[in-house]
Amino acid sequence: MFETTVREGVLQVTRDGTRWLSGGYDGGITEAGAAYNISVPEGWGRTDLDTYVETRRSRAEFSTAGPALLTGVNLNHARGARDGPVVAYATAGISNPAALPANPSGDDGTGDSPATPPGTVNIILGTTRALGDGALANLSTVVAEAKSATLLAEAGFPGTTTDAVVVATDPAGEPVEYTGAATEVGAAARACTRDAVQASLRSRYPDREYPESVEAAEYGVETTRRAETFVP
Repeated sequence: MFETTVREGVLQVTRDGTRWLSGGYDGGITEAGAAYNISVPEGWGRTDLDTYVETRRSRAEFSTAGPALLTGVNLNHARGARDGPVVAYATAGISNPAALPANPSGDDGTGDSPATPPGTVNIILGTTRALGDGALANLSTVVAEAKSATLLAEAGFPGTTTDAVVVATDPAGEPVEYTGAATEVGAAARACTRDAVQASLRSRYPDREYPESVEAAEYGVETTRRAETFVP
């Protein structure tokens, strides 16, 4: 399976020869031996992200390059979950919820999003199965959907303003063509995502004192704008 190490506020997830699909700041598909989740300090506002990530990796004595996510959540609250051929690692903070009301009204609040990630739900999930590009991309969708369902059930929000997902596959593993919810990999990914996010939330908010609304949160947005609908 994948191995993890946490040092100096950096979580390293390793497995040789892995293909990663990252939705982070420098995203896309890459082949690397590791991926990272990096906790940033309060008030952090760096824009030279490549330099910052390299510096933090170096300080933690991690020499292997790979995709990285950034979070305002302390890595003491990082939690993992595994099921069959899948493992997930999550950090979950919801001080910056992003609400999506089904029947919006009022002015759109998306311009109020903070520049730094005070909360963030970051997930790194990997499978030992070999996935094609389409199945890997779909796995990212499955993880994001499971994350949103979990946050809605726990706190009433589908996400935060800065959530990100990295998914990984082992090209040398048993080939799998599909990763939907009814497949072995998809079902395990949903369970691992839910359980890792719940465990991280309950570590950071032991009394479940989640923001009751966007207005009650320290940061946050509510998408109240309406799109034009049409028949294609």
